[in-house]
Amino acid sequence: MAHERKRKLRDQISQKREPYLGYYHIVTDTEETEYNYLIGLNRSIPENLKDHLVIKVRTTETKSLIDEVQKAISYSAQYREPWIVFDRDRIPDFDTIIARAVKNNINVGWSNPCIETWFSAYFGKMSSNEDSKLCCKDFERRYLKATKQAYQKSDKDIYKKLNQYGNEENAIRIAKQRFIALQKDGCCTPSQMCPATTLFFLVEEIKSKCRAK
Repeated sequence: MAHERKRKLRDQISQKREPYLGYYHIVTDTEETEYNYLIGLNRSIPENLKDHLVIKVRTTETKSLIDEVQKAISYSAQYREPWIVFDRDRIPDFDTIIARAVKNNINVGWSNPCIETWFSAYFGKMSSNEDSKLCCKDFERRYLKATKQAYQKSDKDIYKKLNQYGNEENAIRIAKQRFIALQKDGCCTPSQMCPATTLFFLVEEIKSKCRAK
């Protein structure tokens, strides 16, 4: 009986410690742009929710994204929201990585051709360039016009600045409309959906949980 009471007490303590709004494990393949953006998203969570809505971000090589996030959630998968975040850029097995992730119940925040097409949506329009370098250049111009600052991929405050000078709710709406339109046009694989992104799913989910509380 004493053993049973101790076990129930441990379970109750464990449940209280688990973040009931979600424990997000996100793995990305860059140490700058995507990583800094995701860390900024984490910092935007209100202080009173920090213990209840947790985001952990780590980096690894593109080929190891799925293995790394699976390892991260293996200890208590029932409390984890696994995500991988990466760009198409020049990755030859872009679709394969996404398909494998989906098959293993891992969420994917992909951008095609690059994350800057998602950033552009904060300023009212997604870039129409399908080449990552041209897409990035296009965003640099928009960013400079809106902020009067030069865009730096290493900017640790990129999430904060996108929200300060742009509009996140509008960005979500624009990216969602683009995603739906491409699907209606018969684009069935991520590599065909360009320019496009699914990062809006992650951001919308996090922000909706913040607003609900």
